[in-house]
Amino acid sequence: MTASRPPRGRPLRRRVLTSAVALLATALLASCTSDTPPDLPDAPGGASATADGQDSGERSEFFEQAEYERQLALAKEKPQGPAGRPWEQMLSPEFTDTTRYRKERAGGVHLCFSNAGVFNPWRQVGLKNMRAEVGLHQEITEFTVLDAQGKDDKQISDIQELTGKGCDALIVSPNTTATLTPAVEQACAEVPVIVFDRGVETDCAVTFINPVGGYAYGAVAADFLVENVEPGGKILALRISPGVDVLETRWSAAEVAFDKSELDVVDVRFTDGDPARTKSVVTDALTRHGGIDGVWMDSGATAVAAVEAFEDAGQDVPPITGEDQQDFLQVWKDKKLTAIAPAYPTFQWRTPVIAALKILQGRQVPKEWKLPQPSITEDNLDEYLEPGMPPLHYAMCGCADLPGFPEGWGGRG
Repeated sequence: MTASRPPRGRPLRRRVLTSAVALLATALLASCTSDTPPDLPDAPGGASATADGQDSGERSEFFEQAEYERQLALAKEKPQGPAGRPWEQMLSPEFTDTTRYRKERAGGVHLCFSNAGVFNPWRQVGLKNMRAEVGLHQEITEFTVLDAQGKDDKQISDIQELTGKGCDALIVSPNTTATLTPAVEQACAEVPVIVFDRGVETDCAVTFINPVGGYAYGAVAADFLVENVEPGGKILALRISPGVDVLETRWSAAEVAFDKSELDVVDVRFTDGDPARTKSVVTDALTRHGGIDGVWMDSGATAVAAVEAFEDAGQDVPPITGEDQQDFLQVWKDKKLTAIAPAYPTFQWRTPVIAALKILQGRQVPKEWKLPQPSITEDNLDEYLEPGMPPLHYAMCGCADLPGFPEGWGGRG
């Protein structure tokens, strides 16, 4: 399906969270908005996402050709901004004037944050980044954070409460897309709003901050397997849950790459992000297909479990894609895997604070602040593998220069 580019700051589709189950199933994701297509077939964890793993000739209802092409182009661009500080960099920025938000009155800045929640390690690392970034700026004299605990109704109430607290700027990471849009629009009428990580269906925010996107993530992982698996090789695709836009775009991009290749995607299976289920799915695939030559994952939180399944079966671990969690990076290095770790970098949690201060100074910011989205490869693995950090710490935190690191992130100094 081909569609025009979506407006800046808006998601690819206008769908709402289907149920608490969808949220729980994606609890290990870096970021997700569950927007289930109305006609999506029932595919419980462990069920095959396609009848035979072959190209159906159709794309997911979430697939947007124009946005797919845009993200792949952005991923190749050299970012603008200070070297070594990707949270301050930007891709193809189109700036917006912010002079009307310049803070003229005396006194410090009261910065507010409405957070979807801290219900997974990615968000926990991110919030630590944001708090530490706030601590770098003496002009921020008050930082108010309200946690929606993954509940739309609470976040709507939180945003309403914050707009009445005298916030100079409001940062919002929406729990879901469509449901939070009216609350964000109401806040925009009262205070400059910065949306990041997850989008809403309005462009009223002064800026929308996020990395390149899911298509770029999925394409990087698939292209790696195309390059490292022999033609005709059997590919197992492990997915977390259906109907999640971030994951659907990752898989859509992978499908494009695999369809153009000579690889055979023999199974597309959902794991619910559960390590035990992941091991079971991999073991079953090895039995049914007589071996697997490559593993593609739409989220790498259970990559270590997949590796263990191959070892338990007495088989070599084939080329595999993961994510930038320390446990996977350590296994990668220790076992000399052929691997890649695309990332949805947690360093993006620093950027909204920087953007808010620019806005309150009347300085221009990109209307859509696209951040770089680097991957961890064999060449830079040692750079991101941090001895003494917790297994679920995300390497792309951009936090090594922040006060309190590594102890404040659970590491050992």
